Amino acid sequence: MSANVKSLIIGAVMLVGGLILWMVGGGVEIPVFSLDKVGIVLAVLGGIELVITASVMIFPPKKKLDR
Repeated sequence: MSANVKSLIIGAVMLVGGLILWMVGGGVEIPVFSLDKVGIVLAVLGGIELVITASVMIFPPKKKLDR
């Protein structure tokens, strides 16, 4: 499995996990963070990971020519 596919899977898991925390964690109180806010941050980071990885897969970096 290539690094891009692994990165896509990680981004998707982060996005889904963040959405679940955001929907379910609203009533849960822990001392430092509220779980719905952690879910939002996790979902945003997962979405960014997906977008960046997809753009690298669609538009691969150009190879330099040896001169």
